[in-house]
Amino acid sequence: MDFRQHDVGDLASKVRQRQISARELIGSALERIDQLNGDINAFVCTDAEAAMAAATEIDQRIVSGDSIGPLAGIPIGVKDLEDAIGLPTRYGSVLSSDEPAETDSVLVARLRAAGCVIVGKTTTPEYGHKGVTESPLTGNTSNPWNYARSSGGSSGGSGAALASGMVPLATGSDGGGSIRLPAAACGLSAIKTTQGRVPNGGVNPPGSGICSVKGPMTRTTADAAFALDVCVGPHPTDPFSLPRSGAPWYEAVSVARLPARVAWAPTMGYANPDREILSICSEAIDRMAAAGVDVLPVETVWDEDPVAPWFTMWAANRARTLGHLIGTPEFDSIDPSLQFQTEAGMKMSAIDYALAVDAVHNLNLALEDVFINAPLLITPTCAGHTPFHGADGTINGTEELGWVSYTYGFNMTRNPAASINCGFTADGMPVGLQIVGRQLDDVAVLQAMASLEKLLDANRSAVLP
Repeated sequence: MDFRQHDVGDLASKVRQRQISARELIGSALERIDQLNGDINAFVCTDAEAAMAAATEIDQRIVSGDSIGPLAGIPIGVKDLEDAIGLPTRYGSVLSSDEPAETDSVLVARLRAAGCVIVGKTTTPEYGHKGVTESPLTGNTSNPWNYARSSGGSSGGSGAALASGMVPLATGSDGGGSIRLPAAACGLSAIKTTQGRVPNGGVNPPGSGICSVKGPMTRTTADAAFALDVCVGPHPTDPFSLPRSGAPWYEAVSVARLPARVAWAPTMGYANPDREILSICSEAIDRMAAAGVDVLPVETVWDEDPVAPWFTMWAANRARTLGHLIGTPEFDSIDPSLQFQTEAGMKMSAIDYALAVDAVHNLNLALEDVFINAPLLITPTCAGHTPFHGADGTINGTEELGWVSYTYGFNMTRNPAASINCGFTADGMPVGLQIVGRQLDDVAVLQAMASLEKLLDANRSAVLP
């Protein structure tokens, strides 16, 4: 089974109605992983025995008349930055333990309770620290659209698994773009919800501090909304978690209409997008305008690139986790770019961090000035082309760290932000369009995603080599 041809809700319904068994779904996922993972490297580990046992239990409970959750029998991959019982959490690092986790993260627990079956852990760069998925532990994860290219990061294993049809659902996390960057690179529809919608609680504090967002990743908006309905809501171990809001999000997406007005900020005031990427995104905006959307051009949202205050917060969290290893042989085995971030974080002061938190306030204030005139903001998701392995993305032919410059600011402001596919480059790679909503207005972002998917014919699939 190629899961790219099926909706998550429909598959789960067929399992509950005994039109297909959970064992068949899990067997299909394991078979496809076995077929494709050697080339793509989306999964760092699987546990076929435990997954088939869990699927068998679901099938038996259905025969017995037990109530099974809305995601009955759905196979999922779990990003290897969070715990899933029985599987090790390796963080993409050779320094980690291979001891199996004894608890689920809050997100994994909710998905498991809804009927999902965990088939394995998906790859990530070491401690999720960069926008490409490569690590000393697992090497490179390839993009299903082109095996020579990255799948993005840091949820690149989940993105590649979805784009290749290994599983229909996976988990991701986003501290600077780590859900949206793989979505753009792999041609998916995925959302970083408002921080707190999906709790970060559990035994471990969030790795990216107040910038962290966890959530399900899928190919389509409808699947994302269907999965989010079992994931959102407060949890007592996350003091920043938010209450549920309104009707189920899947219902809202099912009646989605094109937004009446959007703000279009092609550079945000600081970014330097690649000419081809900008052209493809601009063509999508023109199609929106032709369909009746009132497009409000915005030259400047932020006067400066928010990378400096974001990096202060990011590097401080890297230092908190790994700073104690500086000067030891273990530190030398860490990815060099993670070493740099950790050492930089050790030099940050409390005042530096406080000023970064001030920047959160100021960035949000400027963003609200835009939302006064339009309830949604549209930008490119990436400024540059999807990187080749071992390289950064390119902007007008030159490798640039700034190929990711559109995403991290919205981790600071905490707004819901999503990426959908809006076209393809001349060499056949997907291009993402980022949709940002007002504080807490996740539903408006999901509705815009769903309507624009249809308008832009977004949900095409890679023809695998």
